[in-house]
Amino acid sequence: MKILIATGIYPPTVGGPATYSKLLFDRFAERAALAGLTASVEVYSFDSVRHLPKVVRHARYFFGCLRRLRGADLVFAQDPVSVGLPAWLAAFVLGKQFIIRMPGDYAWEQAVQRFGVADTIDDFQQKKYGWRVELLRAVEHFVVRHAALVIAPSRYFRDLVRGWVPVSRREKVITIYNGINLKDISRSSETYEPKTLISAGRLVPWKGFTELVGALTLLPEWRFVIAGDGPERLHLETVAKKAGVAERVTFLGNVPRSQLLEKIKRSEIFVLNTSFESFSFQVVEAMACGTPVITTRIGNLAEIIDDGKEGILVAPNDMNAFAQAIKRLAEPECRQKIVAAARKKAETFSIERTLDALVEQLKPFVKK
Repeated sequence: MKILIATGIYPPTVGGPATYSKLLFDRFAERAALAGLTASVEVYSFDSVRHLPKVVRHARYFFGCLRRLRGADLVFAQDPVSVGLPAWLAAFVLGKQFIIRMPGDYAWEQAVQRFGVADTIDDFQQKKYGWRVELLRAVEHFVVRHAALVIAPSRYFRDLVRGWVPVSRREKVITIYNGINLKDISRSSETYEPKTLISAGRLVPWKGFTELVGALTLLPEWRFVIAGDGPERLHLETVAKKAGVAERVTFLGNVPRSQLLEKIKRSEIFVLNTSFESFSFQVVEAMACGTPVITTRIGNLAEIIDDGKEGILVAPNDMNAFAQAIKRLAEPECRQKIVAAARKKAETFSIERTLDALVEQLKPFVKK
């Protein structure tokens, strides 16, 4: 079995698709061998052509896929547009299998970031927008409909994506939870920096960092560390200054995973005020680290956390609820119970389980 991984980003670039693709590169062959298969993985990242002008970069990426795919059994794309469309076309030309992992709704993300759409991802599925948004949606749906297999990282997002394909083909959209490498996460000690909150992710509107920064006015003794970068960075710095909390907010920018894990371990609480999540690597990693989590009751997060047992779930942007949850987790007895349960739950999201499920799903697509 030879697999070409087509990904939009790859380390040192930070993000979910980069993390997932690196884990596949490092560990897929090992897990396939346990199932009696000889496997190899090649990664082709869009980062290698991103410096080129638009359209040119996509054409170059298509020819790069075409060249790399000749000796492979299948291409496994990590997004539907920037790499998904050219990878599908290369697979179509060569008569190869095309499989895609859907970590999010690309059309909705671009609509929010670039075209002023304020609707939630669920409302977005039921409405029509301008031609640019609808073009992105059409490309995304076309690629998904023409994939031999579509992998969603949660039951919630599987059900959403099934709405994009004909009823007769919905069973090809399946769930395989993302996995994390638990072996390189050592448990934190009971010592941490008191009154320190941490969050991580792309600095985009639906991640809710603006509200979290503003919430520091309700928590005068707390400081807030933000890991990640994105188009909202300058806006967030301005919000912090206007709210008078700039001296209590630290922007780390993009940092290596090892450094991020150390920062999470040294923080008292991990917070994530997101309005959309197909699967959160950061939440599971914080649970594995032994840092209690407060996040929102949306997307797949309720599949990861049982409210009040493995973390605390609140409504998005409800900063009073966040503040109350923070005060609750500051109580040692509550913290200890949640940390113990969360560590145990995190073990169910190991990379080994993810890879074993993926090997089983890919077996039928390998030529005998």
